[in-house]
Amino acid sequence: MNPALAVDSDITRLLRQWSDGRDEAFRELLSVAYERLRLMARGCMSRERPDHTLQPTALVGELYLRLAGAKLSDWKDREHFYSFCARAMRWILTDHARARMREERRIGRLFPVTADIRWLGEREEDVFDLDRALSRLEEIDSRKAKILELRVYLGCTAGETAGILNLSKATVDRDMRLACAWLCRELRPEP
Repeated sequence: MNPALAVDSDITRLLRQWSDGRDEAFRELLSVAYERLRLMARGCMSRERPDHTLQPTALVGELYLRLAGAKLSDWKDREHFYSFCARAMRWILTDHARARMREERRIGRLFPVTADIRWLGEREEDVFDLDRALSRLEEIDSRKAKILELRVYLGCTAGETAGILNLSKATVDRDMRLACAWLCRELRPEP
């Protein structure tokens, strides 16, 4: 069996056991998913500004705290698990940016969010604008919002995103183009 498929089926099995009340399944889930989450956090942090005070290991630690307090009833498989992880990393980075802005009251540093949306990141407020826009997109088209979260916040490739969401790569590429166009219109309206 392909090792990646084994990990995916382990995640689904452990999520079911955890939702059935087996606390040890949570610890095992973290162990099974740790390496992938750490790689995703590293990818996510590589698109942040160079002087970011949050490190990938700390981001995964914060994610673990969010996982521990999460409601499990909606989690069915690895798609739900990784979608939650993407959303949680988004919330963590947004909260971290808000706290930093409150502390420093400085605006104007450049930070790249993702290569897919090169124009985003010219202003520090873009992280908040992106969060609000993703919330609106989720109401309109949740699949495109999930794709953006996985691509932007977890740094997943189109192929990885397709695997997590059980879509074709062509669908992910098409939805990403449409989502980016929507974001551009939403965040950069013409005067």
